[in-house]
Amino acid sequence: MNRELREFRRLERVCLEQAALSTLDLARSGLLKVADDCRIAAEAIEAKSPRGALAGAVEALKLALSATRVSHRH
Repeated sequence: MNRELREFRRLERVCLEQAALSTLDLARSGLLKVADDCRIAAEAIEAKSPRGALAGAVEALKLALSATRVSHRH
């Protein structure tokens, strides 16, 4: 596992843990969305063939963020 993949998975876990502890609906919702974006980015990294690890991680995160922005507009 590469470092970027581990970091996305770690961030996903932290966001999920903090969402579980949050008493504010808005904060919980935001944390869950970030956790989902991290999961999507990590899955994209896992699915891609090895190339520039940092470039792959950045591209995966961009794709994840753009996909969630488009789907939330409707």
